[in-house]
Amino acid sequence: MKIDLNGKQAIVCGASKGIGCATARQLASSGASVTVMARNQSALEQLCSELHSSASQSHHALAADFSDPQSLRETITEHVKGNGPFHILINNSGGPPPGPVHTAKEAAFLAAFTQHLLGNHIMMQVLLEGMKAKGYGRIINIISTSVKMPLKGLGVSNTIRGAVANWSKTLAGEVAEHGITVNNILPGATDTDRLDEIFTGKAEKLGKTKAQIIASERSIIPAGRFGKPEELAQAIAFLASPAAAYINGINVPVDGGRTGCL
Repeated sequence: MKIDLNGKQAIVCGASKGIGCATARQLASSGASVTVMARNQSALEQLCSELHSSASQSHHALAADFSDPQSLRETITEHVKGNGPFHILINNSGGPPPGPVHTAKEAAFLAAFTQHLLGNHIMMQVLLEGMKAKGYGRIINIISTSVKMPLKGLGVSNTIRGAVANWSKTLAGEVAEHGITVNNILPGATDTDRLDEIFTGKAEKLGKTKAQIIASERSIIPAGRFGKPEELAQAIAFLASPAAAYINGINVPVDGGRTGCL
């Protein structure tokens, strides 16, 4: 099946690297005009220059800090006024630092809640009226398999990802009548900078080499390997397409079979 997003406008958050970057490339290759968002303006501009582009496409780089809600709202509101409406929103932000939940500081929860849930909420609110007007909307949140089974050593992340998942499910029921769907992609162990950071931290904590940690983590994945960002991006592009119009309010694990529940 060919995914056709010609005529659609998308915003991809956290697009400077990893899953966000791969998603921006996939959506552009499928015909969408893409605005890429992250904090690193130069990385975003470089990515824009590399995206597939045709006469009908227009790509933009938009620097924003999701830890500053007021600034984020002002930045995205101004961009939508000049370039909207948008049909597709990919909410994606780097996970909180690893660590057990019982030693987590209050500030860590507040920072993660602001960056992830409030950031997603602000993006949705600014784009929602345009989606309603078009009768087409796809809001896709990149979260974690921890919403199904909490992951050891990711206490703050497990907590906040769960909040985002329930926010998403609630929203899905409220906006479906307008032709808008809201779904979550749950990445498993995916070959990104964040995964490397987690492995480095585990190796230091357990007194093992990173190679030992990698081998151990890979052994619990039925597929026998880590995911590629491009594999996540293809699932995201499908959910963003007209073909997924009747898929709404669900969690989609993309994890090689690692998660031990349905």
